[in-house]
Amino acid sequence: MKTIKGPGLFLGQFLGDAAPFDTWDGITKWAAECGFTGVQVPTWDPRFIDLVKAAESKGYCEDWAGQAKANGVEVTELSTHLQGQLVAVHPAYDEAFEGFAAEHVRGDPKKRQAWAVDQVKKSLSASKNLGIGAHATFSGALAWPYVYPWPQRPAGLIEQAFDELAARWTPILDHAEDCGVDICYEIHPGEDLHDGVSYEMFLERTGNHARACMLYDPSHYVLQCMDYLDNIDIYRDRIRMFHVKDAEFNPTGRQGVYGGYQGWVDRAGRFRSLGDGQVDFGAVFSKLTANDFDGWAVVEWECALKHPEDGAREGAQFVKDHIIRVTPHAFDDFAGSGTDEAANRRMLGLDR
Repeated sequence: MKTIKGPGLFLGQFLGDAAPFDTWDGITKWAAECGFTGVQVPTWDPRFIDLVKAAESKGYCEDWAGQAKANGVEVTELSTHLQGQLVAVHPAYDEAFEGFAAEHVRGDPKKRQAWAVDQVKKSLSASKNLGIGAHATFSGALAWPYVYPWPQRPAGLIEQAFDELAARWTPILDHAEDCGVDICYEIHPGEDLHDGVSYEMFLERTGNHARACMLYDPSHYVLQCMDYLDNIDIYRDRIRMFHVKDAEFNPTGRQGVYGGYQGWVDRAGRFRSLGDGQVDFGAVFSKLTANDFDGWAVVEWECALKHPEDGAREGAQFVKDHIIRVTPHAFDDFAGSGTDEAANRRMLGLDR
């Protein structure tokens, strides 16, 4: 067994226009002051990373990561959640997702997709230059508008969508193999990879690609009424990243999983700060530890109620309290008799 690393913090929800959240130096110092030892870094904001330089220059990566280290945190992973989303976009979401793309490719879905693919590949190259072996992203979605089958889905629609999704991602996965980096898809509603079954459909179409891995976040499974603990055992060999995020699901006679178009505060299912929701993190950390997960426990703050800075500080301590320092020996070693094979045979009566 191995001890999980952490606590880390995903910076995506904390980037801002006011200090200390508007510069790389400022936000890394703040994260360390909150008690974090690592940061997971979104790559879409050039104020915090020059992705082109990071993909091309180990020297740039050393200086950039060195500044974070000098401030008290290390870079755990890079993220292309927004760019990965744009690898596959159903036309119904074209306008909604335009803001994720660079201005020069907006309004042209083909150029936008090509830009997104290049962004993810650059991030993988940057991960290699940083010596990081895992990368976080979204799969994007072509079939999501048809997730609830009314009217009845035409035969072959979902199969064709997943064929296309795999075709778009396979060259990226091959680049990940060249870089020695696992692509960890966050299994998330709104993505075609939103549960175990859909992930397996994708995995099969990529030829069970070794780099097509998972980012485990139990909060998304709580809101889908999935068994988030069983999921760890099923996909233990594919889980390479871990977002520590809490959630609660309290259905009523008026609403359930779909939430009645309400805002987050008024939904039956909503994300909460760590310890305020329903996830059994004692069991989650125990299962991940027993399954030899050796990555980072990264806090992702998404709470409809609590202030983000309070959620971050509390989250750092929460993770520290849940990381299990693994034992170097069995608890009953003191009672060992020091027997050997011959003694074992005698105990079993095999030499009688």
